[in-house]
Amino acid sequence: MERAARPLTVRSAAAPALAVLFAVSVLVPAPGSHVGAEPAGSPPAPTGPVANFTSAINRLVELVGLAGGGILALVWARVALSWFSNDVTKKIQAKDRARDALIGTLLFVAAVSGLVYGLAHWVVTGS
Repeated sequence: MERAARPLTVRSAAAPALAVLFAVSVLVPAPGSHVGAEPAGSPPAPTGPVANFTSAINRLVELVGLAGGGILALVWARVALSWFSNDVTKKIQAKDRARDALIGTLLFVAAVSGLVYGLAHWVVTGS
């Protein structure tokens, strides 16, 4: 049993375009930003195991932030597609999804920015 071909809709045509735009924005550095370049007049970067570990952790945090940003973009895109639908039930679902996406976004930003670590450190050590 064959399914009938669905007509091309704005939603189905926009998804690949949004994916390509997102990939380009993440992979291509902004003009004037030189990855790994140090500002003029800065002291030389320290070398050694501690500096290597610190740079590895900083890079890991950056990658987690980028991956999480991509996931958040997909979550908010789903909310937006439902929000601008003509179907009333999809709009009601979009309202609930928007609330959940906002809570998730705030938790993610708190985790990546170090707020969660600072709060846990304060609770455990009291300082």
